[in-house]
Amino acid sequence: MVYLNYNNLDAETQKRLLENSKLDVEQQCGNDLKAYAIENQLDYDTLLEEEAIRNLYNYKYVFNI
Repeated sequence: MVYLNYNNLDAETQKRLLENSKLDVEQQCGNDLKAYAIENQLDYDTLLEEEAIRNLYNYKYVFNI
């Protein structure tokens, strides 16, 4: 098994994982993020992307070769 982190993956894979992470974050706490963005006058999309990136570093990537 090979253990990698997000930075070791190619750009295409990083982009796909980021999109998946955005969907996960939006499902888990989308309403809370929207309320926070409105309350603090922040851009929701930027906030969502930041949370999605943070979420990516919680994943463990394991590949069987």
